[in-house]
Amino acid sequence: MIEEAVPEARGVSDRTPADRTALRTISVWDLPLRLWHWALAACVLAAWFTPTIYDGLHRILGYTVLGLLAFRLAWGFLGSRYSRFRMVGVRIRAAPGYLWNLRRGMSGRYIGLNPAGTLMLVALLLALAVSTITGAMAVTVTFFGVWWVEDTHAYSSDAVIVLVVLHVVGVVLMGILQRENLIRAMITGRKRIRSRL
Repeated sequence: MIEEAVPEARGVSDRTPADRTALRTISVWDLPLRLWHWALAACVLAAWFTPTIYDGLHRILGYTVLGLLAFRLAWGFLGSRYSRFRMVGVRIRAAPGYLWNLRRGMSGRYIGLNPAGTLMLVALLLALAVSTITGAMAVTVTFFGVWWVEDTHAYSSDAVIVLVVLHVVGVVLMGILQRENLIRAMITGRKRIRSRL
């Protein structure tokens, strides 16, 4: 027996307000981006603890990070909607106002990266690029032992770690503020949205 849907009278519903504002999730971060994110995190963390102790491993990790950066640059143009760089300029310009509003607990709701997250993405990619390029330069015949190459590599690597700590703190605070597990979202690729039914 097939049940027929009975149309509801206009403005009348037997659903509660909680039912009408249901939580659902949508796919945001594609699998290649998630794999890139966690591979980069693992490589950067391992590279931080290996210089002068395990130089061979440190170099391999550095070249791997360089490869991951090249992939992210390409994926910023070829990836799925939320992986692309198309909104980077707009979000960076919005970042100062966004950060100012965060002081009052006003975070807004973004499915992809919010303006602060976009600013962090750009800062991390730039710092990692400087760190890996100068690291690769430091092991060449031309630049081996050159003070400014070594210093730039050391300072940019320190900057990467500072940015990583800020990134993790920001993710945790935004998760608390918006009552959403953003770490799980980067594992599953899905974020929740509220939608009117």
